[in-house]
Amino acid sequence: MTDFADTDLFQPVAIGAWQLNNRIVMAPLTRCRISHDGIPGPLQAEYYAQRAGAGLIISEATNISPQARGYAYTPGIYTAAQIEGWKLVTQAVHAAGGTIVCQLWHVGRFSHASLQPGGALPVAPSAIAADGETFTEQGMQRVSTPRALETAEIAGIVEQYQHAALCARQAGFDGVEIHSANCYLLEQFIRDSTNLRTDRYGGSIENRIRLVLEVVDAVAAVWGGSRVGIRLSPVTPAAGNTPLDSNVMATYGYLVGQLNAYGLAYLHCVEGSTRLSREVPAGINLAQIRALFQGPYMANNLYTRELALAARREQRADLICFGRPFIANPDLVERLKADWPLAEADKAVWYGGWSAGYTDWPAYAATAG
Repeated sequence: MTDFADTDLFQPVAIGAWQLNNRIVMAPLTRCRISHDGIPGPLQAEYYAQRAGAGLIISEATNISPQARGYAYTPGIYTAAQIEGWKLVTQAVHAAGGTIVCQLWHVGRFSHASLQPGGALPVAPSAIAADGETFTEQGMQRVSTPRALETAEIAGIVEQYQHAALCARQAGFDGVEIHSANCYLLEQFIRDSTNLRTDRYGGSIENRIRLVLEVVDAVAAVWGGSRVGIRLSPVTPAAGNTPLDSNVMATYGYLVGQLNAYGLAYLHCVEGSTRLSREVPAGINLAQIRALFQGPYMANNLYTRELALAARREQRADLICFGRPFIANPDLVERLKADWPLAEADKAVWYGGWSAGYTDWPAYAATAG
């Protein structure tokens, strides 16, 4: 048993506008268990309420529009019916004493035409195909080559984010997280490997981060900065082995510096390659990028109990995000605190299905002799 005299990991903390019960965060976890119209229901309410022991829950990535969709059976936050579905979730989490934010998501090029309205091509900063497959209603299919957004269309993307932020407020969320990571639309604009534009949204670092800042501005206008977080993944090649930006330190350092103007609740950073490795390429120092941010820092990627305790002991992160351990351990905070063993979920139950492998995981206390 750890001597908790040297850690505040399990103690309440004020972050942004929230008073959180502890510093452990449930990461956004796509589970592909939503109806085809993107409406959550009682099953999702049960799932999230079971995990309300987390200091903060970040919802599974949630589509901001029909165009934003890149995977089958994922939720949306842009229609009245979706708002009503999410109300079941937020009310259940609040009744269990938890705090929950909605992660706002546009996949950009990582989609398939069958998932798009009218079978249209996905959109991206440039017409560069990703290398990978996505989960469609017909099974796994290779992602479609996107079309490049016209300059005049980009204001509409910002409007989609703002509308989704308004819908999240109506649904009873405590705030939102802007998904600008894992090589989806916003990060496709940030990286010069996926953004070959020659207009005001391409070329220089200032131009490539323009859309991200416009989205932050629009979303913060709805919520106030203290209820808005943002997720970045400077060295993740996920979603089709996307090449890194040619100058990670300059690009992401400049972006993080610009984010300070908004008084955001937190910066959520994937340390290493999402789900795969904590290794960082030579010449890149994420701690230096983190140091440029003047607000709370949320660390993510393959954290264990020991890594989390060390990160707080050494003041390297304000919040620690756990993902996959929350799948099979709804009582993860209690298990980490007591150093109880963790259950493991087979990958076969991560995506799709119904309650099996989703809401049927018992708390440790219910199984211990």
